[in-house]
Parts: sequence; structure tokens; C-alpha cells
Amino acid sequence: MAAVLRRLLVPSCSRWRPVAVPLKHRVLHRAGAPLLAEGSRSPAACSRAESGWQHTQVGGSVEVDLKRLEGQDEGIVEVLMCRHQARNALGHVFVSQMRELVSTLSSDSAVRVVIFRSLVPGVFCAGADLKERALMNNSQSDLFVHGLRSLMTQIASLPTPTIAAMDGVALGGGLELALACDLRTASHSAQMGLIETTRGLLPGAGGSQRLPRMVGVTLAKELIFTGRRVGGQTALEMGLVNRAVEANQTGDAAYKEALALAREILPQAPVAVRLAKEAINRGVEVDIGSAMAIERMCYARVIPTRDRKEGMAAFIEKRPPRYIGE
Repeated sequence: MAAVLRRLLVPSCSRWRPVAVPLKHRVLHRAGAPLLAEGSRSPAACSRAESGWQHTQVGGSVEVDLKRLEGQDEGIVEVLMCRHQARNALGHVFVSQMRELVSTLSSDSAVRVVIFRSLVPGVFCAGADLKERALMNNSQSDLFVHGLRSLMTQIASLPTPTIAAMDGVALGGGLELALACDLRTASHSAQMGLIETTRGLLPGAGGSQRLPRMVGVTLAKELIFTGRRVGGQTALEMGLVNRAVEANQTGDAAYKEALALAREILPQAPVAVRLAKEAINRGVEVDIGSAMAIERMCYARVIPTRDRKEGMAAFIEKRPPRYIGE
């Protein structure tokens, strides 16, 4: 029955077909369809013509895309949200494309840091697509929100550090997406909040659980009960974001701060960073004794790595380490 409902609810995912490109372009394979992403250009929009990206899309619009950075930033991957007309609202196609890209990233050992950013000016993610939701019956709505919750868990489970760059509004499910990331940057002009109670709902994609773990139970209750929106600086003071910066004229101050943060993570030993994330994420959910056992297991897995030996050698030889992720 669930499979039947999914076929009814979810339109065909976007698919790409390859075109002739120089050999320097990398090829990503997802769900049997190659995605060719150029790493050196920074697209101003998600349009294929405007961005100059070397792939074409078949069977619908591209609402979520992916870009691999190159050169000194190799290992940083950007997930680009570009549903312009609907302000990155979490509709069927958007969620399906996001799920597919995140699945690709989860098994890619070349990825060191993932940045989630928006190409829609003034918006990170406006939350649920209420126009789509209005057409669903109760069971369809429940099934869709279950899928949305599953997507946020999928993002939270990525083995590499993730950063949400909020250069605009992040409301409802949009903030839940950011909460599923490890780190968050925001411009002072950004507005964020779990506003579901103002729509007769409650946060259903993990927000009611992740926000209390982040800012504390009492403050989380106040924010959720009132549906209040807060700006970037207030979010920083609450501990909701890691860094808040003044907005700039190009509207990408939070993204630039996220990129700077990613560049701080990038030189560190990849296996050690992944295992540190695992130790933290698993440890905070259990008692301190069990958490110490988790730390010990993660530490034991990093001891035999070539990167650990390289780190020790680099320290003794007084030179920068050259980590390879093994």
C-alpha cells in the first residue's frame, strides 16, 4: 500500500543526460543517471543556461543540484537549493531530488564537507509547500511528512560534517533542514523559526526533537509554542547557529562564512573527523558511561589509519600533515 501511495504522490524525479564536456569535469552517478558538475564556476542561478553547467535535464525542473569545488577546495561539496518560484518550499520533487543527492553523498569517500545553500535570493527554505499539502488527504499528508522526517534523518546521518548557510528565511521545515546539519551560519538579516503552531501543526520533520537538544528544553518550548521568528544575531546568542555575520550586497554573507568554516575543517584528517562526528552524535543520546564506550570504539578505529601515522610524523618533522583519508 505504501508503495502505491508513493507512486501516486511522487512525480518522476528529474533525470540528466550527459553532453560532451572536457575531461576535467567529474562525473557523479546517481540512480543510474550521470550528473556532470563543473567545480570551478559559481552559478548565480539554477538555470542550466545561466550557470554554464555542463549537463542538461530531462523530464522536469531541477530544484536541487550539486556542485563539487576544485583546487584547494577539493573535498567541499555544495548542495544547491534552487526552487525559485516556490522559495525552496519542500514539495514532492524538491524532496525527491534532495533525497537522491544526499544518498549519493553518503557513500562518497571523496567528500570532506557538505554545505547546504540556497540560490534563491533572500530565502534559505520557506518550509512546507502548503499548496501541495492542501491537496492531500490525511493519510497522504502523514505519509509525506514521514518521508520528510526520513530525509532530515538522512541528512543528519551523513558521515561528513555538514553546514547550513542561511542567507534568508528558514521557516518550519526549512529550519528543520538546517537543524539536521552539524553546523549553521546565518546573516544578521536572516529570519528563522519553527512556525508550525501558527498553521495548526507542530514541527514534524525532527524540529521538536533537535531544537531542544540544541538550545535547551525551556527555550525550545517557548520558540515552538509561540511560533516566534528570530534573526541571525539572536539565533547566535541562543546557540541556534554557530556564526552570524552582517549581510552583504550580494546576499551570500552566510554562505561565505560557511565556506570559510568548511576550509577550516578541510585540512584535518578525514577519517578522524568522521569518527569524531560519530562519537559525538551517538554519545549525546546515551548515558555518560555508554558514551565513553562509544568514544573508545571510535578511537580504536582511528589508531590503525595511515592518517594517524602521518599526523604523528608531521608533528615530529615540524611540517604540515598530508592526509589522504585512509
